[in-house]
Amino acid sequence: MVRDQRHKRRGKNPGRRPKDRKPKDFTPEEKILETVEIVELGRRGDGIAKRDNGESSFVPYTLAGETVKIERAGNRSKILEIITPSPERIEPFCPHFGTCGGCAVQHASFQHYQVWKRGIVETALLHKGIEAEIDPLIGAHGDGRRRVTFHAKREKNEILAGFMKSKSHRILNLESCPILEPKLASGIAIARTFAKFVPSRSKPLDIQLTATDNGLDCNVKGASQEGTELFTEIAELADQHGLSRVAFDGENILERQPPNLSVGDVKVTLPPASFLQPTQAGEDVLAALVLEHMEDASNIADLFCGIGPFALRLAKTAAITAVDNDGPSIAALTDAVNHVQGLKPVTAIERDLFEDPLLPMELNKFDAVLFDPPRAGAAAQVEQLIVSDIHKVVGVSCDPVSFSRDARALIDGGFKLECVTPVDQFKYTSHVEIVALFERA
Repeated sequence: MVRDQRHKRRGKNPGRRPKDRKPKDFTPEEKILETVEIVELGRRGDGIAKRDNGESSFVPYTLAGETVKIERAGNRSKILEIITPSPERIEPFCPHFGTCGGCAVQHASFQHYQVWKRGIVETALLHKGIEAEIDPLIGAHGDGRRRVTFHAKREKNEILAGFMKSKSHRILNLESCPILEPKLASGIAIARTFAKFVPSRSKPLDIQLTATDNGLDCNVKGASQEGTELFTEIAELADQHGLSRVAFDGENILERQPPNLSVGDVKVTLPPASFLQPTQAGEDVLAALVLEHMEDASNIADLFCGIGPFALRLAKTAAITAVDNDGPSIAALTDAVNHVQGLKPVTAIERDLFEDPLLPMELNKFDAVLFDPPRAGAAAQVEQLIVSDIHKVVGVSCDPVSFSRDARALIDGGFKLECVTPVDQFKYTSHVEIVALFERA
């Protein structure tokens, strides 16, 4: 999630990586058996082994200090035997760990896991020459993830639904996932039912589900038939599982009731397939940190605002100008503001901040600026912040690498990094959120 559905709604898809290719099948002659010692846990959750020639091997599901026997092809490896386990190794709670391509680190003790995840942020900053005091990691998994994408397909007489297997394009057939909100307990059954009657293209269907206040919101991707042609089957499925809305590739097919979310005290109708923080607890923690850093500001620019998880909370005490290039999100935010009282003025603007960032003459009217960009970061907007008169900037990020690049630019441009707080929404993965406060030196 890794975050980022918002990449898909930006025209030029900034920062998107090429699709992963199917791992190469090595011949028996290419495979090497060896015993190695794991020296550290890498930022993606794989153990790193240093070989005698100085090269590294990446060994999934290992921990620093372990001696393991591996089968290696190139720099990719798999465990054959753990000879000396780490004292930090624990039993994973999910029976699919190691086969499922979702979680990367269920085998480490909680304390070891926290140190590793906080270290991801620290290392990214150090690579840009930034030494900063980093707050303790805040756990924000809450009741579990409130949004998920299941893959589903029909293969001969079998219906498969679940996540992709680790380093594979094959579906791991599941019955449940323990890291999801209880509201999503029926998600795999829903995905499997869709695969029964919705013809797909060459790839499996992607069934995107979001738990809202009044039912599950569903978006189906990859169908080879128009959803309107399957309306009867979709209606039966929606009634059976309490789906509030069903869309195909973002286009509404059926809506039993608007899928609403509570953003603070405000109700927002979620646009189909729109971005949302993965956990409710995560959104609450990020918002609390932002509010704390912005408590003295009375006129704030909220850039890359989405549906307004920060704007609607900040608007209790400050006038807000919220900007994002996703039209449906801006429309949802505007509609929410028009149906609530007691907020300061909120102006929502559709604008591509990658191609058309706010310029200094526009920025200078604000007391403070908040930015929460997709994984690509906010390089173009940061350039304009540097040459503006803005004294306070709060950055929220889902990617320590792009955040560190933007932080380096702000520091070189005259800002001081006052505070960095890592937040853990994607528990058991390498993904970590950051909230940081910059003030002009």
